[in-house]
Amino acid sequence: MFRIADENRKWWILIAMGAGGGLILLDETVVGVALPTIRRDLGMGEVASHWAINAYLLVFAGFAAAGGKIADRLGLKTVVLSSLAIFGVAALAAGFAQDGAFLIAARAVQGLGAAVIFPTSIAMVTIAFPKEQRGTAFGIRATIATTMLAAGPLVGGFLTEIVSWRWIFWINVPIAAVVALIVLAAWVDPPREEPRPRLDYGGLVALVVGLGTLVFAIMQGAEWGWTQPIILASLACAIVVLAVFVRIERRHDAPLIEVDLFRNATFAACSLVIFAAQFGKIIVVVFGALYLQNVVGMSPLVAGLALLVSVGGMPFTAGLAGRLSDKFGPRRPSLAGAALTSLGMFWIAVASAWDSYALLVPGLVVWGGALTLSFIPPIMALMNAVPVKEQGQAGGIVTSARLLGGTIGVAVGSTLLATTGSFQVVFLVPGGLLLAALVLAWFAIEHQHRARAVPAPGLHP
Repeated sequence: MFRIADENRKWWILIAMGAGGGLILLDETVVGVALPTIRRDLGMGEVASHWAINAYLLVFAGFAAAGGKIADRLGLKTVVLSSLAIFGVAALAAGFAQDGAFLIAARAVQGLGAAVIFPTSIAMVTIAFPKEQRGTAFGIRATIATTMLAAGPLVGGFLTEIVSWRWIFWINVPIAAVVALIVLAAWVDPPREEPRPRLDYGGLVALVVGLGTLVFAIMQGAEWGWTQPIILASLACAIVVLAVFVRIERRHDAPLIEVDLFRNATFAACSLVIFAAQFGKIIVVVFGALYLQNVVGMSPLVAGLALLVSVGGMPFTAGLAGRLSDKFGPRRPSLAGAALTSLGMFWIAVASAWDSYALLVPGLVVWGGALTLSFIPPIMALMNAVPVKEQGQAGGIVTSARLLGGTIGVAVGSTLLATTGSFQVVFLVPGGLLLAALVLAWFAIEHQHRARAVPAPGLHP
């Protein structure tokens, strides 16, 4: 084990946690380009192939709210190393999948590892750096993570076409191993000053069951029929269980999600903007890749290159979004982000009717260039809108809103494509959702002075 000087520990932790967060984001974007090839090789149906993405996102979304509390109970180092091991082993297994069911199961286990890695990576950076350096630290972490996110389509296309789609999963293993080695060498758990928090087991079960049945019904309804008893029962179960979840959270003294925070208009509007932005991102990355291959006729590698115009600039615009929020407050950048991403999505939807990549480029550039404005300023506004004692809860909700946007986006996009066969409709829906979020944000997000700003967790898309 290599030795790390005390004065350098925080920087090693920052690199490791940037790579850890980037590993999660890479896994969101790397699979989309490979999906047609995976579907063909494993003999999967269209909806079943989409489960290879949504199994990961769904488990991630369901357990992310508990990930931070698990770390608080067991210690950051133990939990991070364990979750990296789970993520890496599941990725290895996914690469060896011989059928769709095994792949989907492995991806679900990957989501479980990601659900713990993501919030604990934020906590480690927060603890490692003093308050006056956290803004810089989160900015660097965002750059590392968004660089990996932006590389996802290209890496996925290259590995799928030149090597094998299996390597889009196996590539996770050495990255997870390096992150684990750095954590082993550099991290020392701080002394515990407060009692171990209790886990909201009832809320966790209700959230997982409610989200699972909802996503299942949305994704399978188009293929099996919306009037089938299993689909109707799943929808009814989702409604009832999610209502029970809200009731549990309101009564629990240490809830997974403090639902009463949504009574704050700024908090609710910013959560919707983040949800809609992630909804749109997953549509572009997953269904955009399908469109470029299945309709325009691109190979996986060329499709990955083609998507770079949308995501390639994110490592650079992340820092700009933070600076604009510091200079003008988060309201105006948040509104600009929602407006421009909505405009970009509508452009993509209209241009997709001509089956021409050249016509798509302006929409992809506008959408991708503005995407960080739809994440970073709303996160800052949301965090500023709640008291300091509720920052942890707010951070958990930020993560949940982003993840729910992804999993619902895959479910809705899959259903729309199976029902209508039209990529135009698939691209129009997130544009409309972003427009609705813009309208709500216009009236709800308060003007906030720069001095009120606090470091926001996970300052990256």
